[in-house]
Amino acid sequence: MAFKTLFSVLTDPAQIPGLLDQTTAIARKYDAHIEVLALGVDRTQTGYHYAGTNALVVQETLTRAHEEAKSLEDSADKYLGLQDVRWGVESGVSQLADIGRHVGLHARFSDLAVLAKPYGEGLGVELEAVVEAALFDGGVPVLVMPEGVPALPTPKTVLVAWNESPEALRTVRAALPILKQAERVCVVVVDPPAHGPSRSDPGGMLSQFLARHDVKTEIDVLSKTLPRVSDVILRHAGDINCDLVVMGAYGHSRFREAILGGATRDMLELSPLPVFMAH
Repeated sequence: MAFKTLFSVLTDPAQIPGLLDQTTAIARKYDAHIEVLALGVDRTQTGYHYAGTNALVVQETLTRAHEEAKSLEDSADKYLGLQDVRWGVESGVSQLADIGRHVGLHARFSDLAVLAKPYGEGLGVELEAVVEAALFDGGVPVLVMPEGVPALPTPKTVLVAWNESPEALRTVRAALPILKQAERVCVVVVDPPAHGPSRSDPGGMLSQFLARHDVKTEIDVLSKTLPRVSDVILRHAGDINCDLVVMGAYGHSRFREAILGGATRDMLELSPLPVFMAH
């Protein structure tokens, strides 16, 4: 299946060049339609009241969020109006606690969400909630773009982090349009289990599955010589001059909210490369 509907969320004007450059490049490659949500975020914490807070202060924060959404919408309209792709932009306002509902509703009918990296210095606290909402509430694969990475519609070298989990397999299936276009796909297995059906051929069944989709793979089995699996994967990604990392997104529920797990968070926080994830 090709990507025919792309979805992106803007919460800061600084995101527009990077996110929309990448989204537009993918849209051209797959003849896809772009849907953008320009989201003004009320960052006050619901349920907390500060000394001196009154209705005027609350209204002021909402008014500011509406103004931010309108400004983002206008900027996205201006950018996309110059591109040779099909697109639509919608604006909205949400409090931090309610981002999941808004983003999930918009994301669920897309084939791929292209979103900003959620962790890093100077980044908004809402970005983690946006990524989680697309993955868990929208159920859509997500391409997470670090700031400053050039747009690349067809990655040449792709690293697939493989651990035999259902999340990893779903992610590989979702990434097939990209994997089929890549020149090199490296399946990386870190410390494979000593027991089990794949102990003598780690990654072999996945490689066979991909070969039937005309994806040529090579398998690299690595030892966990660094404290975190994400460190091993990213070091190897640098060694092979990788353009994209494909891996499953892991998380758990806390108070009915999806929370990204440690390995997923580490990868999103540390990776200088785009990361393709699905849950």
